[in-house]
Amino acid sequence: MVLPGGAWLFVFFLVPILFLASVSLQTGNIFDGFRLTWHFRNYVDAVQLYHVQFLRSLRYASIATAVTIVVSYPLAYWIAFRGGRHKTTFLFLLLLPFFVSFVIRTLAWQFILADDGIVLGPLKRWHLLPQSFHVLATSTAVIAGIAYNFLPFMALPLYVSLERIDRSVVEAAQDLYANKLEVFRRVIFPLSIPGVFAGVLLTFVPAMGDYVNASILGGTKTTMIGNIIQLEYLTNFHYPIAAALSFILMAVLLLGIFVYARVLGTRSIEEYV
Repeated sequence: MVLPGGAWLFVFFLVPILFLASVSLQTGNIFDGFRLTWHFRNYVDAVQLYHVQFLRSLRYASIATAVTIVVSYPLAYWIAFRGGRHKTTFLFLLLLPFFVSFVIRTLAWQFILADDGIVLGPLKRWHLLPQSFHVLATSTAVIAGIAYNFLPFMALPLYVSLERIDRSVVEAAQDLYANKLEVFRRVIFPLSIPGVFAGVLLTFVPAMGDYVNASILGGTKTTMIGNIIQLEYLTNFHYPIAAALSFILMAVLLLGIFVYARVLGTRSIEEYV
């Protein structure tokens, strides 16, 4: 019974990982071909050349994850505790915009945030904003796009964790004369921590490697590591450097997941994903 799953992981996970590791240690060019020379210098060159983009991706992903927590937690809390028999409807409405393609949603944000778009255009005509004011091609636009596109990855684990809280525990805290703030701070929020951790994991990992938002909403000063990997693979044909960057990014993310698993336990991932 384990054989089909094991074969799937071997073909579509282990083999690509080994191939990626092999490419990252090769030297050569697109014309003469590449050879495996165990050139570990590719990793050093990748970090030296693109450490700024790595740090920028880390910063953008961290801020976007924090924004999704701030937005998603009150929303998930309201649905879980105040949604009543309409919880399914509210969850459907929350997810409805995300039935549209990721790229199309990002392009819609480009249209909305354009200098003469439906938001900034009227504000500039009414002289509420200077004509030179713009949002596109800034870090704000990229972070906002990432936060919006990955909002369900945070909201759903939070909702599941809040929905599973035993209401009798909340009632017991109220019977012990705890006010609403104390009930939330000492009962509800601690019990929802596994959902917070699962949401952070599910949001931060794809946000760290995202390149669509930076390509569409950003500019030359907002390039993320995903854009660099795409550029090196598809435009510059520097396959070893691109593979090294991909391997470094994956290793950093796997290290973060390992730390998460040690702190919280892997069962929490299965329960809240």
